[in-house]
Amino acid sequence: MDASRISLRPFKLSDADDLLKWFGDERVAKNTRWDAISSREEALAHLEKVAIPNPWHYSICLDDRSIGYVAFWQGTLPYDKYKANVGYAVGAEYWGQGIATVAVKKGLCRVFQDFPKLARVEAYTLVDNGRSQRLLQKLGFVNEGLLRKVFYYQGEVRDFLIFSFLSTDHIL
Repeated sequence: MDASRISLRPFKLSDADDLLKWFGDERVAKNTRWDAISSREEALAHLEKVAIPNPWHYSICLDDRSIGYVAFWQGTLPYDKYKANVGYAVGAEYWGQGIATVAVKKGLCRVFQDFPKLARVEAYTLVDNGRSQRLLQKLGFVNEGLLRKVFYYQGEVRDFLIFSFLSTDHIL
């Protein structure tokens, strides 16, 4: 995949049909914090309430068409200003093409530039999500270990792996 075709930009309401296509796919949604979106109305509501208001929530675009997302967020406690979490997904038809890797790399560069006090980005993956784990390792994230029964996730408390990337690390 030609990396110049991949960009990050803020979401727009006009992304609703594209968002419905990839976020309506159970294969994609099963690895995210949200349930699959099943209607254009749900896609618009997600854009209006979640994606557009968040300045760190980017649409992953291929030739300016939304095919996924990468998002960064922080907690509300005082020490949270030094760390952020990252989440990402791309449409199943784009899996294995390196698009998410390029997008997360671009997002990491952007977030560390925009927030010089940020020391750490954390990523949590389901234990059985090998694709996500490989993506993080390709970028230089360090697997810090297993968190047992740490998050309520799609109806049950699940085990996750935690990965980190520090501001002093080098993006691979």
